[in-house]
Amino acid sequence: MNGGFTGPLEDRILIREVMETYAHGVMTKDAELWASTWAEDAFWALPEFPDLGGFTGKAAIVAGWTESMKVYGLANCTKPMVYVVTPGSIRVDGDHAKAISYTSEIFDDPATGQTLRVRGRYEDELARIDGHWLFTRREYRTMHIA
Repeated sequence: MNGGFTGPLEDRILIREVMETYAHGVMTKDAELWASTWAEDAFWALPEFPDLGGFTGKAAIVAGWTESMKVYGLANCTKPMVYVVTPGSIRVDGDHAKAISYTSEIFDDPATGQTLRVRGRYEDELARIDGHWLFTRREYRTMHIA
């Protein structure tokens, strides 16, 4: 039984690689790599982070992320934050997909300097555009902070 994983295995693997590329971009602070996971007209929602909020369009998303990486990191932002992703479901329907992924993050809170260990959940929508799977919408919610 594959639970929340439906559709062609090859597409599901490629979508997982998009998630993992996103995570690798965070861990290496590689804006170009991280940006490669987004569609041009994408939307990124982070409603629980008022300093970030939501961004419409790849250019705004990448600019917002680049700014946030200046204050979300470790060792006074001299090191990138730790960011690991695990897919919970991937449902492919033709050239569109919906997915849920869970994140484990470690970073210094920009307001207090305290190191936080955060677990979160992304609800994702993706599309195959010019042969590549890309995020068209990501919405993040915090599940636990320690």
